[in-house]
Amino acid sequence: MLIDSHCHIDFPELAGNLPNVLDLMQQNDVAAAVCIGVTLEGFPRIRALAEAHANVFASVGLHPENTEGHEPSIGELVELAQHPKVIAIGETGLDYYWHKDAPEWQRDRFRTHIRAAREVGKPLVVHNREATADTLRLLGEENARDVGGVMHCFTESWDVAEQVLDLGFHISLSGIVTFKNAHLVKEVAQRVPLDRLLVETDAPYLAPAPYRGKLNQPGYVRYVAEEIARLRGISCDEVAAATTDNFFRLFPQARMSDGAGK
Repeated sequence: MLIDSHCHIDFPELAGNLPNVLDLMQQNDVAAAVCIGVTLEGFPRIRALAEAHANVFASVGLHPENTEGHEPSIGELVELAQHPKVIAIGETGLDYYWHKDAPEWQRDRFRTHIRAAREVGKPLVVHNREATADTLRLLGEENARDVGGVMHCFTESWDVAEQVLDLGFHISLSGIVTFKNAHLVKEVAQRVPLDRLLVETDAPYLAPAPYRGKLNQPGYVRYVAEEIARLRGISCDEVAAATTDNFFRLFPQARMSDGAGK
């Protein structure tokens, strides 16, 4: 079986067709999906989805792109993360692509999330776009290794991947690995230790080939696993088994809940 470690099925593009989304997951042997928080205002919606569906888990956090809405404190994040279906803190991190002029507020927010994760004892879901040096520096300075986590939708070089692994984090690959010109991501897919790898869709975005440019959904994570298997010269079943084991090891609360845990 497979786990989609990062998606947004609460977004309107997928939420309005949720029965079919869940059905395609079942058809493709995708046992569970993590619906990732990007705002505090949207968190109740995600929590409700996780409560309603045994194979849906949640995270809580404020995406670095978002400049509006409530800015959470450490205490608020810790309190929200107490829910049994909330398995991670995030999506958090740094994004200098959209915010190049005054990123200090992003770094402060990122530190808040890391400190909350350490206090509550749950892993981090980290976003990085054009901010690699600062992302790695803050993870180190804030002792994020204590809780670990995942660098989601990884698109950097193998050199950066090694630094992420040295921090004790996992690397998650998305449908980008199926794109013809994604040479850096394909190299990482070949070289990352199999016991530190996760797969994701980031749905409704980044649909893999053969659905590139169309609406993505968790059931399509199979295409990510199949491409990784092809690149590594192993079976898709082996990739599925490894990434699923990695998921439950990184997010042990999912194993203990009423969801897809073994």
